[in-house]
Amino acid sequence: MSNPASFESVSSPSLRRLRVAFNRVDLALYRRVRALAHAPDRVRWVRRYSRLGEHGAVWLVLGLLGSAADAERRGRWVRATARVGVAYLLSTSIKHAIGRRRPVIEDLPHLMATPTGLSFPSSHSTSSFAAARAFGSLLPRGPLLGAAAAMAFSRLYLGVHYPSDVAAGAALGTAIGSLGR
Repeated sequence: MSNPASFESVSSPSLRRLRVAFNRVDLALYRRVRALAHAPDRVRWVRRYSRLGEHGAVWLVLGLLGSAADAERRGRWVRATARVGVAYLLSTSIKHAIGRRRPVIEDLPHLMATPTGLSFPSSHSTSSFAAARAFGSLLPRGPLLGAAAAMAFSRLYLGVHYPSDVAAGAALGTAIGSLGR
């Protein structure tokens, strides 16, 4: 059996190189998306859309409205809405446990304020993709996925998340939204 310390010393430089390469790609993608944000009117509209996703609000309201309006499928609406709430709470908990800071790039300031300085995973992406998956059997799936993707992209566009934050949030949300289907 090999000594764990020697295994760590053998793999550490490789892991460091991999982490550096990953961070370089993450930052390059971040810069590319942020370079799109020049038109003040567009920034204003993206900011408004992004605000709808704070704390998963737009998705939770959609679920509550669906459960109120669709008595026949109320139970399904309630379970789907609960999955969205769980996704938001879990992503927020992970965000606090990991503690990754939001991007701070001198020449690309954030284009909106955020409730915290924490970044990983994107809770907007998590709750949006959880909603797209959870509500996908109750509403047309295509528009839900489009809205979720737009919400996730808004976080990059506004400079408050790295691409890896958004991708992790989308994966986590999709997994949680798929539970119990």
